[in-house]
Amino acid sequence: MRKRWMSLLATAVLVAGVLTPVSPAMAAPTFRVPFPCGQTWSGQTRSGHSPAYAIDFNRTDDAGDPVVASAPGTVDVVTNLGNTSYGKYVRINHGGGYTTYYAHLSGFNVSVGQTVGYGKVIGWVGSTGGSTGPHLHYEQRLNGSDIQVRFNGSLALYWGTKNYASGNGCSSGTGSGTVDTSGTPLTVRSGPGTGYASVGTVADGAKVTIACQTSGTSVTGTYGTSTIWDRIGSGRFIADAYVYTGYDGYIPNVPRC
Repeated sequence: MRKRWMSLLATAVLVAGVLTPVSPAMAAPTFRVPFPCGQTWSGQTRSGHSPAYAIDFNRTDDAGDPVVASAPGTVDVVTNLGNTSYGKYVRINHGGGYTTYYAHLSGFNVSVGQTVGYGKVIGWVGSTGGSTGPHLHYEQRLNGSDIQVRFNGSLALYWGTKNYASGNGCSSGTGSGTVDTSGTPLTVRSGPGTGYASVGTVADGAKVTIACQTSGTSVTGTYGTSTIWDRIGSGRFIADAYVYTGYDGYIPNVPRC
């Protein structure tokens, strides 16, 4: 009888002398680092932060780097608070009371009501609002209250600075694209820039596999002006401005070189 009574208490509470069933708490989503697959970012926590459990993410020359959804959900806030507080920020509702915040963005890549999954670019690192320099302010909340951040079920470091490697959107690890030069061959370089040596060409219309992407010389091509370069082999880079990948910017599932 004691075991049966304890079992009932696990799923019910006593209210005014009546045993009332309660719903079990929903498990938290599996949150991942909010940056594309393969990247490593320095995350800082400090007790004087507001809110206390938020993480500030940085890495060298991070202004304009893509920020991705840390778990599947629905975007329910895309707003700009101007020169105060979070500035430009996005909130994603993951269900069960769980939400994530991405603040100080330089711009948005999603809209309210949009469904997103792992690796979806939602915006770019900036320094809007009350920020004093480019970084991502990231939070996980439950029923509106900030909670200690976990990635892949593991607790973030409190308090201090730690490097976090992203496994977000790593299902493929490579991307693909189609070269479009309006007929002329595309020069392949030994590095990410026009100043690097030519090591061959790729024909117009050729399909390429992109192992990683990086920033280099600005090139104006078929798809506008871009500083993104695609590595298509060891020591072989082509300007992304001439490659159709289906994305306006970095490919979410492709790591940075």
